[in-house]
Amino acid sequence: MRLALLSLPFVAALASAIHFEGCLQKVKESIHGPPSGWYKHGPAPKHRMLELKIALPQPKFLELEQHLWEVSDPNHARYGAHLSKQETEALMAPHPETLDVVRKWLALHGLVEEDITLSSANDWVTIRVPVGLAEDMLTTDYHVYKHAQTGESIIRTTSYSLPEILHDHIDFIQPTTMFARFKALKSTLHWTNHVQPVNSSLSSPTITGPAGNQVDASCNNTITVSCLRQLYNAVDYNTSATNGNVLGITAYLNESANNMDLQQFYQLQNPSAYGSNYTFVSINGGGNNQSYEAAGVEANLDTQFGFGLTWPTPGTFYSTGGEPPFEPDLLTNTDTNEPYSYWLEYVLSQDTIPQSISTSYGDDEQTVPLSYATRVCNGMAALGALGVSVIFASGDGGVGDGVAYPDEPLEHQCYSNNGLKTPMLLPMFPASCPYVTTVGGTVNIPETAANFSGGGFSNYFPRPSYQDDAVLAYLATLAPGTYEGLYNSTGRAYPDVSSQAVNFLVIYQGQEIPVGGTSCAAPTFTAFVSMLNDARLSAGKSALGFLNPFLYSVGYTALNDITEGRNPGCQTEGFNATVGWDPVTGYGTPNFEKLKDLVLAM
Repeated sequence: MRLALLSLPFVAALASAIHFEGCLQKVKESIHGPPSGWYKHGPAPKHRMLELKIALPQPKFLELEQHLWEVSDPNHARYGAHLSKQETEALMAPHPETLDVVRKWLALHGLVEEDITLSSANDWVTIRVPVGLAEDMLTTDYHVYKHAQTGESIIRTTSYSLPEILHDHIDFIQPTTMFARFKALKSTLHWTNHVQPVNSSLSSPTITGPAGNQVDASCNNTITVSCLRQLYNAVDYNTSATNGNVLGITAYLNESANNMDLQQFYQLQNPSAYGSNYTFVSINGGGNNQSYEAAGVEANLDTQFGFGLTWPTPGTFYSTGGEPPFEPDLLTNTDTNEPYSYWLEYVLSQDTIPQSISTSYGDDEQTVPLSYATRVCNGMAALGALGVSVIFASGDGGVGDGVAYPDEPLEHQCYSNNGLKTPMLLPMFPASCPYVTTVGGTVNIPETAANFSGGGFSNYFPRPSYQDDAVLAYLATLAPGTYEGLYNSTGRAYPDVSSQAVNFLVIYQGQEIPVGGTSCAAPTFTAFVSMLNDARLSAGKSALGFLNPFLYSVGYTALNDITEGRNPGCQTEGFNATVGWDPVTGYGTPNFEKLKDLVLAM
């Protein structure tokens, strides 16, 4: 929201004895250098406008987290008693003195109230300033950095400073030291006009699925909406259009969901949904260009399967933009500011939020500053406290870069970015956040782990107690010394669950194409969660909210355990799927009818 007239605290702050003149400038954040693949191209133009997001501390977050654990634990008396928007905002708000001090600092640099935008909870301050002013404010020099492989360009710095008096009042300011690229987690496997023909040598038109039911044999070649409902035991379940349940799909990086493709998909895979649409929400200039040329494989995949599986449940498609394009004479037209803070700031300001939200984007955890990752992860916790199931794809690089044993030695990316180049496996973010549910990938019937399924252990977030038993049991199965020093065995482990992730039949620019990646798995699993929320809401119960305490305490008994496969990467074989939880497929894939019985009994 825009700040209105000068508030009394602001006037008081201006008149107070807060003195910045002569205050020692102290480094707030710094990194050794740009991550692998980025190089310094030249000084940033002084007149280039930057949108700086200033994160203010949330002193009551631990209280918010305690509410999250209680309302998400099926064994707790408060299960399902989610917080209101007002209660959540009160637990995210900074100390009033923090706002006063930060406003005074901004005023000293010529920024008046009209230049300042506050988030709904007052925990984010957003300003737009020229590079030259940002450099003065942060005692730094911004440069243009280019990515050697993709050619994209961004304006960043490797260190910035603030007056010492501000250090307790500002968690971080970005964009400064963050070089994350937040890739869409999908790989198009076959760029052909037609999908692979069904294997005619199959002796039977059906095969036995994980729930013991019969599944079309064609599902071993091509995954459709019907295949997923058969595989995951939801053939006969019909959702409601009127019980208040909504499914949310997020898009970033100018990914557009083409509506003509969606209708063609419906005609082929769910004719009852033909003619239906979704609610489009633009955040920070995010678009949804309807020309065929602008169609995005990722956005098409997510909307077609997410909304196709859950129709007639209403759907919401969020498109979040980054910074405005850079000047084409110097820099490529690229969205460069990370998207999650914009999306979180918007969605947390809304009075109603979809109960289940799927996201299929992420990047290597180490490219995201710890301060930023922590704040975004806290925002995911706030959504959980509000009763939202936040679900992310686990990544498509196995335990890191997806390289198992290359024919020739590669300059692979599996090193620390602290200047020491220590070999390490590469966890993904936000998949590594302990307040989201992370989905890995499977393939074939019977299901085995997809070899690209992202999985591992966070270097930022400690293992939450809800997964202690499951993860310790898995670690006990590893041979002594397995990948010693390459991963953090006490970190948050992921994925939590999994779903089919290969040969999804997507309509793209009017053509049928097969798509693979955990981007297929995330909207699929989220769709079945949305169906579970549908069942609970129709029964007069609350939405499921944050899923993991349920999944790890009782929900795993209604999942199909995946026990074969590995997720190679970083020139290793990766981890192995096994009985119970594992860092390749989590606890496995959904059995909807079993899950429905469990959630209706709570």
